Amino acid sequence: MNDIIKNIEAAQLKEKVPEFRVGDTVRVHNLIKEGNRERIQIFEGTVIKRQNGGARETFTVRKTSGGIGVEKTWPLHSPSVADVEVVRRGKVRRAKLFYLRKRVGKAAKVKELVR
Repeated sequence: MNDIIKNIEAAQLKEKVPEFRVGDTVRVHNLIKEGNRERIQIFEGTVIKRQNGGARETFTVRKTSGGIGVEKTWPLHSPSVADVEVVRRGKVRRAKLFYLRKRVGKAAKVKELVR
């Protein structure tokens, strides 16, 4: 990759990246701008995937809201992601948890990792 692009992407990275993995239940603090006001909206769910790396790294969080599955994807180094707070650690054996899309209720739970 070109050195100029590497330098630009290195400047975009956050200094403090939250520590979380696939299977963890997280609260994503999302910064929303409405006109001239800013507020933080919290989205809580299970991380089903993390992909790419560096400045382009993204993660997807899934939750059920009113019986309907909702997934949102955010860039990890985006300024609109104020914070990612880990609620509980999950014990999983795969990198992508797409099988949770087919499951409902208790079957869609991920075991908790006890350390």
